[in-house]
Amino acid sequence: MPEPQVIEGHGSRAQIGEICKQCGYKQVLLVTDQTLHQLGYEQKIVQSLEAAGVGCALFADINSEPTAALVTAGRKAARDCNAECVIALGGGSVMDTCKMIVAGVKLPHLRTRALLIKFLIVPGKTLPMISVPSTAGTGAEITVGAVVTRSRGVKGSTVLIGLNVTHVVLDSELTIHAPQMVTAACGMDALSHVVEGAVSDVDPDEENMRLSMEGTRLILQHLPVVMREPENIESRLAMCRAAMYGGNAINTQLAGYVHAFAHSIGAKYHIPHGQAITLMLMPVLEYQKEACLPKYAMLARYCHLAEDTADDRTAADSFLQAVHKLIAICGLDTLALPVHKEDYEELTRMIVKDSINYSAQMTFSEDDIRKVLEEVTEKTGK
Repeated sequence: MPEPQVIEGHGSRAQIGEICKQCGYKQVLLVTDQTLHQLGYEQKIVQSLEAAGVGCALFADINSEPTAALVTAGRKAARDCNAECVIALGGGSVMDTCKMIVAGVKLPHLRTRALLIKFLIVPGKTLPMISVPSTAGTGAEITVGAVVTRSRGVKGSTVLIGLNVTHVVLDSELTIHAPQMVTAACGMDALSHVVEGAVSDVDPDEENMRLSMEGTRLILQHLPVVMREPENIESRLAMCRAAMYGGNAINTQLAGYVHAFAHSIGAKYHIPHGQAITLMLMPVLEYQKEACLPKYAMLARYCHLAEDTADDRTAADSFLQAVHKLIAICGLDTLALPVHKEDYEELTRMIVKDSINYSAQMTFSEDDIRKVLEEVTEKTGK
């Protein structure tokens, strides 16, 4: 996917009308979720579009679980208004739904379920999409993947080849009123993306590695600030930037075993993604420490957690201690993990299957997976 233009600032979504005018759009579809619509968060965008003379249709039916039916309804809304661009305002659910909408509009001969395959190639490019994330966590504003619930409640992931996100608008005004625990969980999700990107065994180019390390530094520095000062604009923007860097890491360096564990445990016990990530972050990072020692040390030095002269083990320990401290600062260190011994076999199969999609410095055997599960079970006494 071509690199999108990034616009950031407090209230920056008010610039979207001018952006669309400069792009020559006459009509756009604005997609958001029911909660943001009730709060009126889309109004600043609507007003800017009106001022710029750009027509706008609103589709505000997205909920927490994007489905094939919602994608179908969104495709119809885009066709009915002759949308030349889709503006996605919201979190991961809105972003993922919009990705499938902009792809589906360019593939009108295919039913929505035919689009929900592992790799979807869109000839040329999808309809243009402008991403306006309302949380600083998933990085879905720039990732090329989308997760949509298909038939019988089964979720499936689709990688879109040809996705055309032209602009990302990082507006701190959208995040300052988020509940504290949402801010914390989203921040830990973003941290998992940049850290797993940095320690991936996929060889990134220099710039992608720098973005993963910079994202890690930004979160370690600014997440504690927004937890105690929710309206700190500078730190809110820094978290938005870090989350976007996390999305870049997913695209270029992939996720790792933190996500394999979190996805499986989240699916089994119906735990929200951010919470599942937080629960598994330290156990997995600590278990793979020996394999990741040089890269943990690199992160520690970049984030000024260790002296340049410190040996790798000392530096790596400093990094792990910083992550552990951050979890405590966010009030997430008391989360209980409901992993039961009788579920080990099923969870192990799920984790092995999910991990095929990811990259890491070490490959977890089934025995490794069980050891990690045993460790977290002991902590909660299940």
